[in-house]
Parts: sequence; structure tokens; C-alpha cells
Amino acid sequence: MRALGSVRLRTTLAAVLVVAVALLVGAAALVLTVRSSLRDAAETTAEQRVADLVAQVEASGPPGVAADEEDDDDEPEDVVWQVIGPDGRVVAADPSLRGSIPDADDDVVALPGGEYPYVVARDDTEDGSVVVVAVSLEDVDETTTALVAPLLLGAPLLLLVVGATTWLVVSRALRPVERIRAEVELISGSSLERRVPEPPARDEVGRLARTMNQMLARLQGARDRQEEFVADASHELRSPLASIRQAAEVAHAHPGALPEAELADTVLEEALRMQALVDQLLALARAGDTRARSPWVDVDLDDLVLADARRIGRDDLAVDTRGVGPGRVRGDTVALAQVVRNLVDNAARHAGSRLALTLRTTDGAVLLTVEDDGTGIPDGDRVRVFERFVRLDDARARDAGGSGLGLAIVREVVAAHGGSVTAEQSDLGGARFAVRLPS
Repeated sequence: MRALGSVRLRTTLAAVLVVAVALLVGAAALVLTVRSSLRDAAETTAEQRVADLVAQVEASGPPGVAADEEDDDDEPEDVVWQVIGPDGRVVAADPSLRGSIPDADDDVVALPGGEYPYVVARDDTEDGSVVVVAVSLEDVDETTTALVAPLLLGAPLLLLVVGATTWLVVSRALRPVERIRAEVELISGSSLERRVPEPPARDEVGRLARTMNQMLARLQGARDRQEEFVADASHELRSPLASIRQAAEVAHAHPGALPEAELADTVLEEALRMQALVDQLLALARAGDTRARSPWVDVDLDDLVLADARRIGRDDLAVDTRGVGPGRVRGDTVALAQVVRNLVDNAARHAGSRLALTLRTTDGAVLLTVEDDGTGIPDGDRVRVFERFVRLDDARARDAGGSGLGLAIVREVVAAHGGSVTAEQSDLGGARFAVRLPS
């Protein structure tokens, strides 16, 4: 049953069926063409013989029949003739003709003693006589029979060759597919590092193998990132939980040693830190899940930028928004607001005293830049800074409430909106983050 459903068998049967139909049609057309051609030749012979006899009758009368021309053979010759006078009687006839040529409406008649039918041609003379010539179709029938015999013998042999060739060619073509299938069957979630064999040919099977290996590489990368993410998230959550547990254990073991206000402050601070981390984890998961996104609408990005500039304002930080112009994009309002908030919070966290926001539309895109006058980002870390849980300054980032997820969220959301984000050196001396989104 498995073989009956195989591509190899179905392809072979289809090829044999198509060739069989083609052979049948071609053989029938060949036989009919040859038979028609031979019959036309017989009719032409009859018409030429009639014309010759008509000319002879009109010139010297019907041809005579010598005594030694009498034919005792019961079967007529291949070409026979007769001349019928004006009174309807046979005036002269071929010596091999037994009886007379039937006067029928059909051009093909049967002669007495004849094994094969004859094609007939008639013509009138000037004196009212009728000349009739009959030509045997024996050659037509024998040639047709001789042609059909090799066709009946050769067609099955040709079909056998076609079937065997198709089976071998398809088997060879599917051999790499079977190796790919066998390898894929061994791949599991814990062995995504395996790869299917890639045939050297640059054909469809080769492209399939390379595409599957690219897919496996993406799955392996996604698994590795997920495992790394889980490990990093667990590590980040363990720190505030350890702080809360430590404070609780001290208070439990030494009542009164830790003032209640200090205990409450410690628990509250670590709980807020855990809440911020969980919120950012959820935001990061939402950024990578297309099913969880809100419907896209037209978003005035300048409104979001100006709102965050007012939110972040404090006495020791000058926020410059003079470069903020109108800029409208299409996307998720909540996600884009998270992008602006994360960039502004990051810049404010690392700025010395100045922060600059600009927004403009150029070349069919909206360009948002957030700059600060802090220490900046080293060249070698300007790509790594967008990875999850990356902190270029662990102590300061932790004290300022950074979790290492803010810029990762920015990258995910911007990529989901068809844009790009880069980290550069700012003219203010610190870092510049540039976000480009389709307008």
C-alpha cells in the first residue's frame, strides 16, 4: 500500500499512460494516413486506366481479347476492365474477369472470385459506351496489416522502456529527498544542531535542502535565544527576590534589629524593581508576537515625543525639543510609545545635563533621534547594546533601575514596524540613538 501511494509509482504510471495515449493516437493516425494514401493511389490508377481505354475505344473500338489471353484462374487480376455498349450489354472485358463489374453507387465493389474489394472508376465515350475499370485494394490491406503488426509489438516494448526509464530517473531524483526525510526524522527539539544533507546539484531538491537547513538554523537560534532569555530573566528576578528574602530573614531572626520603615522600603524597592522587570519582559514578548499586537492606526510620533519630553523634565536636565517636527507613521500606538519612552529614559539615565530630541520626515521615512551628553557607547558595543540583558555599565544601570531590556524592546518594536534603529556618537559627546520608520 505504501508503494501504491509513492511519488515514484504515480509518476511512472502517469508517464506510461501519457506515452500510451500518444502512441495510440500516433499509430492510428499513421495507419489511417498510409491506408488513405494507398487507396488514393489505387483510385488514381483506375482513373488513368479508364482514360486510356476511353481514348482507345474512341479511336479504334474496344480492345480485343486473344485466345491465349484466356485466364483459367478463378481470381481476377489486380486491374480489370470492361466496356459496356449503349444498349447496356458488355461489349468487351478483361479475360480474368468472371461475370461483370457490378454497377453500384459505391466506388468499392466485390468481384466474383476476388478475395479483396476493388475500387471502381467509370467514364463515358462519345458513342455512349461506358468504360469501367476496377483496381484491387489488396496492396492497401496487406500494407496496412504489415504496418499494424510491428506497431502492436513495438508499442508495449516502448511503454516498458518508458516505464523503466521513468522509474529509474524518478528514483534517482528522489534519493536525496529520502535522505533528507530520514535526517529530519531524527531531528528533535534537543538536536536542532543537526542539518540535512545538501546535494551538490543546484536544482529544486538542492534548494529545498538549503532552505530546510536555513530553517533549522533559525529554529536553533530561536531556541538558543529563548534558553538564554529564560536564564537571564531567572537571574534578574533572583536578585530582588534574594534581597526581599534576606530582609525578611533578618527581621524574623532578629526582631527589632531592622526598623520597620527600612524593611518596608527595602521590600517596596525590590518589588517595584521586580514589577518593572516583569513589565518589560511582557513588553518584549508582546513585541515579538504578531497575534498580540493592537490594530495599526496613524500615529503622530511628534505628540509622543513631546509628551515624553515633558514627563522626563527635571531641574538638573535640559531637554531640547526644538528639532521636533511633524511626523506621522502607521503602527501600534502603545508599542511606539514604549519605544519613545525607553529611548528617552535611557538617555536621561546616562545624560550629564543635556538631552536633545529631534524628529523629521525625510526620503519617505520618519527619523527620530535621541541624544545625550553622557559617556557615550564604545564602537564595539553599538550593536551589542540592543541585545537582551546587556548592560555596558552594570553598577550604574542597576542603581538607575535599568534592566537591560529597554533597548532590546526598541529594536523588536521598530523591526516589527519595518524600521531600523542604530546607536551612534552624538555631537553632544554622548550617545545618539536614531530610529527610522516608514512614513
